[in-house]
Amino acid sequence: MKFGPVPIDQAAGAILAHATTAGERRLRKAHRLSDVDIADLKAAGIAEIVVAVLDPGDLDEDAAATAIAAAMSFRNVVARPAATGRVNLHALEAGISTVDTAKIDAINAVDPAITIATLPRYAPVIAGQMVATVKIIPFAVPLALVDKVRALCIGGEIFGVNAYRPMRIGVVQTVLPSVKPSVLDKTIRVTEARLARSGGSVAAERRTPHEAVPLAEAITELARDTDMIVIFGASAMSDFEDVVPAAIDRAGGTVVHAGMPVDPGNLLVVGTLGGKHVIGAPGCARSPKENGFDWVLDRLVAGLDVTSKDIAGMGVGGLLMEIPTRPQPREPRPAQAGRKVHAVLLAAGRSSRMGGPNKLLALFDGKPLVTRTAERVLDAGVAGAVAVVGHQHERVGSALSGLSLKTVENPDFADGLSSSLRVGIAALPPDAGGALVVLGDMPGISARDLDRLIEAFRKSGGSAIVRASHNGKRGNPVLLPRSLFSAVAHLEGDTGARYLVENAGIDVIDVEIGAGAWLDVDTREVLEEAGGVLQD
Repeated sequence: MKFGPVPIDQAAGAILAHATTAGERRLRKAHRLSDVDIADLKAAGIAEIVVAVLDPGDLDEDAAATAIAAAMSFRNVVARPAATGRVNLHALEAGISTVDTAKIDAINAVDPAITIATLPRYAPVIAGQMVATVKIIPFAVPLALVDKVRALCIGGEIFGVNAYRPMRIGVVQTVLPSVKPSVLDKTIRVTEARLARSGGSVAAERRTPHEAVPLAEAITELARDTDMIVIFGASAMSDFEDVVPAAIDRAGGTVVHAGMPVDPGNLLVVGTLGGKHVIGAPGCARSPKENGFDWVLDRLVAGLDVTSKDIAGMGVGGLLMEIPTRPQPREPRPAQAGRKVHAVLLAAGRSSRMGGPNKLLALFDGKPLVTRTAERVLDAGVAGAVAVVGHQHERVGSALSGLSLKTVENPDFADGLSSSLRVGIAALPPDAGGALVVLGDMPGISARDLDRLIEAFRKSGGSAIVRASHNGKRGNPVLLPRSLFSAVAHLEGDTGARYLVENAGIDVIDVEIGAGAWLDVDTREVLEEAGGVLQD
């Protein structure tokens, strides 16, 4: 391939290197120039243009990316059509990603013109999520290079998604006088939420004294009718002969590994009993925040074995963020007051109670509700904003066009509010210290209200949840600290941020903003009383 400036008379059939204006026409980058294009460019006074000219042995970027993706062997993954030299590959089911690291490294070593990027090994994925992308850097590459890469793809699966298997989990919680029943109840709720992402459930629970004999009896009983057993000890394991590993052994099981190089999660125990896995959960597993327990649980419910060697190899990358409820953090937390707050505007709902019209497009003072809400978000002191669209995404996106926010589509909007929240949080930049979650159907919220939430968040050092309230009752919007972003990925259904607020175990600051905290226009009557006019 030849790349560079050529006289306009020699550019027919070449690939345009940069977007160019020809009179009133806008020719996009990578456009193949026709005779008509050349005439328009000459009429616009352009005498020379930068292009790429393919050699006889070249494949254009889309053809090359398509050929490489077609040569790969993968499982529970689908390749999307090529565009701009890229083929994106998406998960067909929720599960855990697997990757042949050696093959990926070998492909990327062939030539810088050909690249492939994937999720990390054993990363949790949701259905529809991108797991890999093949990208051709220049506009074309020699066929010989493509053939070399295709040859490397032969001989086994290069990546895949191990789909989650819905499992019936038996939970045993040991009890000491110092353990409150409310803690045990919360542990069950958190565990049920963890299992929900894989379609699993808590099938049975037993509570026993924190002693090896009664714990072993409970393990034996639950093993008869459940697929896996999870033990939450009232006291953390302090020795490999402590209550939890001793009870697994007494029940006739085998302790595969005790302890793990993941923090939080060090005190995990993994064993087997009658072909079923038994996990002694670390204390941090009572929190919804990601910890070493998640790494092991997710792999097991996806049908992947977890050996002692596997656990020993988790140390690199195993230093996770501190859990907010940890009573004595290892190091003082740095002040987070300077961190940026970004807004997530949720505008993907179906307006099911409206009987047809989309409430987000209802006119308030002659302007669509979603437009007005977005403008108020942008008038507040946020560093940036993301709008999540889904139902009637083209119409809602059109109502947001021209505003300085990023729009992302949630194809799974029908699954509930949590799916949109996950998409929105995932779209925030790495420097986002907090996410101001704003519902698109709240006409009573002002920019000043949002600024008051942001101010309270910054005064907390960027570590607290801040929630709008009215007359002492909780409402919306809600501002989530970055420490909860990873927990958002575990939400399911129509729960939104409320579950995190109630179960995160960190400070919650309520800010009185007035009746606007309660006013979301879910029905025709409420919308019309608030001054809105529905549009068909």
